[in-house]
Amino acid sequence: MNHDRYEDAYIRTILDEMKSIAIVGASANQVRPSFFVLKYMLSKGYDVIPVNPGQAGKEIAGAMTFATLADIDRPVDMVDVFRNSDAALGVVQDALLLDPLPKVIWMQLQVRNDAAAKLAEAKGIKVVMNRCPKIEYARLCGEIGWAGVASNVISSKKPKLRSGFQRFDIKN
Repeated sequence: MNHDRYEDAYIRTILDEMKSIAIVGASANQVRPSFFVLKYMLSKGYDVIPVNPGQAGKEIAGAMTFATLADIDRPVDMVDVFRNSDAALGVVQDALLLDPLPKVIWMQLQVRNDAAAKLAEAKGIKVVMNRCPKIEYARLCGEIGWAGVASNVISSKKPKLRSGFQRFDIKN
């Protein structure tokens, strides 16, 4: 697969089908990007599982943290790699030991490891590199446009009003 560009349909399908996301490198520090992503994805209804050995057994944004992927007590649909590009290969190798295997390996912004991607894809796992699921979700559902950012998504659909505060959904 060409990992230089992803079709919106590919990203949308991943975000629509995933129910549980393990964030490897999740931080309890509220000013860290991994904390923002964790909290945002929780708010969208995903089962987000923080993975951080220094925070194991504690909660981050209300979600119990595990030391390693192997310690997680339930199946994981997606592994979100919040580690540097060199560490991504080790994370993917750990993910390939899970049973069942995750459906997606997602490497965060500025994280790209082609060897790790090739390894995962050889096992039938979808891969996304150098992207953020929070940004992609917000872009595809229209939320990012509220901040004045060009999303490259044009829609004539009127947003569906929901109870409580207004928010968009990927399924608009």
